[in-house]
Amino acid sequence: MPTALIPATLAFTADGTPYSPAFDDIYHSSEGGAAQARHVFLGGNELPARWRGRERFTILETGFGLGLNFLATWTAWKDDPGRCAKLHYVSIEKHPFSVADLAQLHAGQAEFNALSGDLRVAWPMLVPGMHRLEFEAGRVVLTLFFADVAAALPQLRLAADAFFLDGFAPAKNPDMWSVAVMKSLARLCAAGATFSTYTAASSVRDALDAAGFAVQKRAGFAKKRDMLCGRLAHGGATPVPSVRRAIVIGAGLAGSAVCERLAARGWEVALIERHREPAAEASGNHAGAFHPLVTRDDSHIARLSRASFLYALRHWETLTGVAWARCGVLQMPRTDEEDASQQAALTSLGFPPGYAQYVSGAEASRMAGTQLAAGGIWFPDGGWVRPASLVRALLAKAHVSEYFGVEASALEQAGSGWIVRGAGGKAIAEAAVIVVANARDATRVAPVANLTLRSVRGQVTYLPAAKVPDARSVLLRGGLFIPPVDGIAVAGASFDIDDEDALARTDSHAGNLDRLARILPGADLGIDPAELDGRVGFRAVAPDR
Repeated sequence: MPTALIPATLAFTADGTPYSPAFDDIYHSSEGGAAQARHVFLGGNELPARWRGRERFTILETGFGLGLNFLATWTAWKDDPGRCAKLHYVSIEKHPFSVADLAQLHAGQAEFNALSGDLRVAWPMLVPGMHRLEFEAGRVVLTLFFADVAAALPQLRLAADAFFLDGFAPAKNPDMWSVAVMKSLARLCAAGATFSTYTAASSVRDALDAAGFAVQKRAGFAKKRDMLCGRLAHGGATPVPSVRRAIVIGAGLAGSAVCERLAARGWEVALIERHREPAAEASGNHAGAFHPLVTRDDSHIARLSRASFLYALRHWETLTGVAWARCGVLQMPRTDEEDASQQAALTSLGFPPGYAQYVSGAEASRMAGTQLAAGGIWFPDGGWVRPASLVRALLAKAHVSEYFGVEASALEQAGSGWIVRGAGGKAIAEAAVIVVANARDATRVAPVANLTLRSVRGQVTYLPAAKVPDARSVLLRGGLFIPPVDGIAVAGASFDIDDEDALARTDSHAGNLDRLARILPGADLGIDPAELDGRVGFRAVAPDR
């Protein structure tokens, strides 16, 4: 059973040094956290010299604490005319501070005032998992992983150029300095990777040596006689190719999001879409809901949805032309058993109420602005989005090579790359990486042994605003209700497996009205399904989702 995230407790020693009651240790030397960061971590890893002239440089830190190492690194990067084009900083923290506590802690670090303010503005909700924050127009990326280091490291896929090993003292927090942890770090090394740490304990030297690092002592910070630094003795990940090209097939939500993120990382992207415009199929619905999932076991899909949801809230703010609203989403249980499971999940996971909270029927009705059938899980930052507007905004930012009105028929391997061929075998584009994002049509273009994708017909019903209750939130209960967007509310959706009918049907509208009645009692009365408009889209489902 997963455990709730426990934030750090704000405390200080008699001389004002930040202190952890949980580990009975200080966060940095009493001689100064910023100076320690520069001497131990920047100096110990020969920075900024090692990142000069590089396209990208990646740092992995164990123990974010107050964020002083990150702020010192960010400052050094900004001040260096020869800085790398992109700085990735990945940090693992089991007990993060609240943003209010960070404000108090940063008040004593005046030299970082401007940057620490930006950090606090972007500081994520205190929920477990990965949080990707972007600064300097995406040239500085901070990935925070709120988790125990031993659990977090096996989940990372990166090639770190430098390691900042900044956990509490080995005597106070031995699990962070184990041989297993050091071997996990070695797996994540780029060729020539270096490390540094404030400690010089023999147990840490031995663990690093056993993991394949060449270790040496250097003069420590202030009154500390020694510190450890060194580099991977041999091996390391293969450098990333300098030329990166990809082809994306499908210009819906998935394909456009992949295009934008690849382009942001410096990839050249070609987008192939059989229709003459993007978002022409399932991503063309009038509006859709966005919200995370909550499961009692905090499953993989729940964790993925949490990271994606929180990233989207930040990222969509940087896009131009997206029509969306954080109006709140209520997920109502369908049975007493599901209700009990929802409450148990929220109790065990301990999410902050700003992320997810359980509300009664009366509370839910007040939040939604209309009488509801039940309470449930309330996601205050969930809401609706017009998916086509999001697709267009993503593609406008990506600046990809577009092949619209062109259907991909087959893939052909060519050396270390791939050729996408269209009608009559004509080559459309060639690249080393292909992303197939065309839903149920994927296995026709790229057959995969033992992979079965089934087509699901989903029909949504469009309701004029005058015909529905005056709800202001997205509501879920075995179906979906999206409050009026530009005068049209959405109810749905049917789930018709292997049904290829692309036309809207009266029986599907009737089914959507039945679902609406379970969400908003009586909302279906007086509405003739034969008079309604709607839209049909097709999605792909796999046996294991």
